Amino acid sequence: MAAKEIKGICPIAPAVFNDQGEFDYEGYEKCCTTMLKGGSHSLALFGIAGEYYKLDRDEEEKLIDLTIDICHRNNAPVVVSNTRHATEVAVKWAKRIEKAGADCMMVLPPFFLKPGAGELTKHIEALCDAVSIPVMLQYAPEQTGVGIPPEALAAIGARHENLHYYKIECKPPGAYISKLLELLDGKGEIFVGNAGFQMIEGFRRGAVGVMPGPSVFDVYRTIYNHIQEGAQDKAMQVHEKLNAMLNHIRQDVEMIIHFEKKILKRRGLIESDYCRTPKYRCDDLNQELFEIHYKNLSQLFTAGVGQ
Repeated sequence: MAAKEIKGICPIAPAVFNDQGEFDYEGYEKCCTTMLKGGSHSLALFGIAGEYYKLDRDEEEKLIDLTIDICHRNNAPVVVSNTRHATEVAVKWAKRIEKAGADCMMVLPPFFLKPGAGELTKHIEALCDAVSIPVMLQYAPEQTGVGIPPEALAAIGARHENLHYYKIECKPPGAYISKLLELLDGKGEIFVGNAGFQMIEGFRRGAVGVMPGPSVFDVYRTIYNHIQEGAQDKAMQVHEKLNAMLNHIRQDVEMIIHFEKKILKRRGLIESDYCRTPKYRCDDLNQELFEIHYKNLSQLFTAGVGQ
């Protein structure tokens, strides 16, 4: 079976809990289905914005199977991230992800003890060898503290045909994207990370998709549609309103997760905005500024999906 093409809007699937902090699988399915029917092209499981680091093994197992089922029932591809730090464990997890039916495996390089370039390369290559499905490499040096030059990524890609996608989240990402695409010479595709903060620039440099948080997926889809139609001015107008919100809520990973869930709940996509602890604690001024940005951004929401 030919691999499904992955491009466009691919939000990170959220971790949906009830008010007691237990995983709400029914609510999760409702949320993911709404995102797919409302304009998302695919979904990504176990992204940083999906609180993968706060899930237990049983929850991870259930979510792999459930997310793949949800996406495939909606004729959408699904990306499942492999976040294991030990190569031996990550290889076993890679085979589990492929066997479950994932369309792509994303690899977050191990970072806890900041392994060197040689060990990182061995880890990535072992995971590419472990599966036949397409692989996406997540380059997120701000979160991981691990820097990898574009030449190193391109060299790994040249040795592994299934390493086809690269999620770029360095700051600034523009020149890195251009250099990596030049080195890949048509043998790889780029996704914009960092909540799509540099989505306009990323696509102008050749990116094919963006992997943002889940709460305003339809706003990202509107920007994407304008880009595809060549309406750059309209794309930038919408993106400016989105970035005003992101500039406020994206000062910290736990902070953006907090507000993403506030938005999801307000739009009716989830019932509880519970975040497992430790978590971000919002003060009155942060909430006040959020309300201002939310009012402006909500004008761009798709009718019927939330207010």
